[in-house]
Amino acid sequence: MSEKSSAAPGPPAAAGDPRAIAAYHAHVYYDPATTRGRAEQLRRRVAAEFPQAKLGRWHDELIGPHTQAMYQIAFPSGMLASFLPWLMLNRDGLTILLHPEAGDDYRDHTAHAVWFGAVLPLRLEAFRNDGAAG
Repeated sequence: MSEKSSAAPGPPAAAGDPRAIAAYHAHVYYDPATTRGRAEQLRRRVAAEFPQAKLGRWHDELIGPHTQAMYQIAFPSGMLASFLPWLMLNRDGLTILLHPEAGDDYRDHTAHAVWFGAVLPLRLEAFRNDGAAG
């Protein structure tokens, strides 16, 4: 089976085909004054238990479409089956936006996204201003 995944790529994945998902991002939201400690603890645990995940920078200031302080966890598609249940059970009440990296930032952060905890508003105009899909 692993032979197939390392073989020459087949035809391009069609729209809606999960093979189009190169990786995922989990945006971990926190309040710098009240929940940063929980966000730090989660970050340490992710680093220890999922070393293949890439931990992004802390953003206490708003960035891109995000309306709350956050950091990003980027991880490969092959890690989804193990990381997702772990994240569900260990987020410690933090709000998390999980989305695929399927090539359309606007749709990836909206139609293709899932939320753990509260659904936060996003500044979607950030995608349009960058020339991303809209």
